[in-house]
Amino acid sequence: MKLRITITLVLTSLVAGVGLASAQSDGFGQLDTVYAEVNRIDELNWTVNVSYVNDENVVGLTLPLKLDAGPDNRVVADSAIFTGGRVEHFTYKAFRADTADQCVTMGLIANWGPTSKTLKPGRGRVVTVFVSSLNDKPIEALTVDTTTTHPHNSLQVVADRVQGGNGEPPDTLNLSNQRLREIRPAFVIRAQD
Repeated sequence: MKLRITITLVLTSLVAGVGLASAQSDGFGQLDTVYAEVNRIDELNWTVNVSYVNDENVVGLTLPLKLDAGPDNRVVADSAIFTGGRVEHFTYKAFRADTADQCVTMGLIANWGPTSKTLKPGRGRVVTVFVSSLNDKPIEALTVDTTTTHPHNSLQVVADRVQGGNGEPPDTLNLSNQRLREIRPAFVIRAQD
């Protein structure tokens, strides 16, 4: 009986620890927020405008989205537009649609080398994702949520290493402080007006 209680307590602690580890966090001030606004173009096509509010310089974002148009209607995120958005100047903007899992993963990296590109503190659109019906059935309602996509891509932001002010040289990074740069923003879904 004592062994069963001990095992139960250990498992409960592990599950709670995993939940807390992936909770929203931001070591640079206000909690950042990612907004997904769903809009209908016509009966077969919708858009998802993804916006971001931050109060620190950012050098990377991972934006995985789960799409759902109901049990009998499959959709695909068939394209994305970064032009005119806050990350238009980023060096790398990846877009990967997964029709089997009904999701899309976007990875955004400000710099490949010694440049000084960052996403400055502010608010505004990052990307517009276009979603269409795979089987030409009208999309009555489209729901969007954040998810984890293969291989462990979750909603995450990486802050620029320079803003900590620890006097580190520009070309080095103190690895003991690496986790402090990870931001887990809040995720808010806005419905079409």
